[in-house]
Parts: sequence; structure tokens; C-alpha cells
Amino acid sequence: MQMFDSPYKACSNSITVINKEEDVMAFYRSFTTQLTMNIPFQYIHFMTYEIMQDLMNKDRGYDPSSHMISGAIAGAAAAVATMHLDVCKTLLNTQECCPRSRVSYVNGMTSAFRLVYEYQGLRGYFKGVQARVIFQMPATFHGRIMNCLSIY
Repeated sequence: MQMFDSPYKACSNSITVINKEEDVMAFYRSFTTQLTMNIPFQYIHFMTYEIMQDLMNKDRGYDPSSHMISGAIAGAAAAVATMHLDVCKTLLNTQECCPRSRVSYVNGMTSAFRLVYEYQGLRGYFKGVQARVIFQMPATFHGRIMNCLSIY
């Protein structure tokens, strides 16, 4: 549904068609990629958040603004650091192949990394980084402020 000019009319239609044409395993195509991406994302997010809290809120008192700013910065840092993994995950999910490639199906992270590099070089791994940062900053900001409010 995220692809430009998606052939599906609704989410339920995409589930039915994909299951019929590719089988249930198509829904797990990038599962290992997602896990591979989430572990470093959470690690970087947590470490950056803690560093920012050390700088902004040394006594760790109730300070929603420091939690929000630290969360937003941590989300942005983690988003940038794991962007290359997100690009490959999206390629695996959508199976969008470039016209210059001899590959008709992308199978696994290694193939996804190779295809992105062959088509766009290193810059290809960071296409859409601004959008991802803009998405992650409020998401991690919101998560941190909700944690802050529930603790106090």
C-alpha cells in the first residue's frame, strides 16, 4: 500500500492477493531484516537518550522538556544510523527492482544491499533520510514524554 501506484485497492485486498500469488511466507520476507534493524536502532536510541539526559537533566528530576528533546534527538540519531537497513527492508518488502538490474526478485539482505549499491551507490542507502528523521523524532519524543508522565 506504500508503493506509488499500488495495484491494491485496500489492505484486505493486498493480503488476499499476496497470499494467493506468493503464499504466506511473503509476509515474512523482511522479518530478519526488521530484527536486524531494530536491535541497533534501539541500542543507538537508548544510548543517545541517556547521553542527552546526562547533558540536559543531570539530576534526573521531573523535566518533560529535557525528556522530549532527548527523545527527539535520540530518535533522529537512530534513524540516520539505521537508514541503510530501512532502505533494504523497504526494497525487500516492495520488491521494487530497478530497470538496470538483471535481478527480477530480491532475496535477502545481501541481495538488497548489492542492488541498492549497484543502482545508486552509497547515496542510495540514504534516500528518504529526511522523511525518516521527521517521522522518528516526534514518535520517540512522544514515547519519552508518555514514559515521563506515567512514572510521575
